[in-house]
Amino acid sequence: MRVFDYDRYSAVEYAKRWAYSRNPKYYDFTKLGGDCTNFASQCLYAGSGIMNFTPDLGWYYQSVNNRSAAWTGVEYFYNFLIGNLGNAERNYRGGIGSVVGNGSGPFAIETSLEKLEIGDFIQLGNETGDYYHTPIVVGFTAHGILLSAHSYDAYDRPLSSYAFDKIRCLHILGVRSE
Repeated sequence: MRVFDYDRYSAVEYAKRWAYSRNPKYYDFTKLGGDCTNFASQCLYAGSGIMNFTPDLGWYYQSVNNRSAAWTGVEYFYNFLIGNLGNAERNYRGGIGSVVGNGSGPFAIETSLEKLEIGDFIQLGNETGDYYHTPIVVGFTAHGILLSAHSYDAYDRPLSSYAFDKIRCLHILGVRSE
């Protein structure tokens, strides 16, 4: 498999374009539990260009009835990105070349707020540890991180304006293609 860089700028440009509207290529899940992870997946796909069609465990969208749980589900999105890193080099120390993983598509590590870059993702959770929201990082100011999201549509919304008990950060390391 070939590993290449994630195009963070394309992901953020997609977020900017579709933050307050819906791309007609994708179903709007707002009334079915929320559209945030669907939107996050669309942004991620804009920056990666590669889906993973592995049954049950992949990350893909072909239609509302032919998609993976990871495309629209907060926990599944996290599990796919972290799981797709593979078994080797889970302790990422730099350069994409040092990452050896299993499947096609994007892969990530969990990181701290300080190590996030544009195009990365944050997941917000409640006190029981259930994560319920997946915005994309679109910028930084002296006051903090700026996010874009669906369900409660936003672009350049400060992380500090959200109410949450737990947070986890996903840093996209790269994309694999066969």
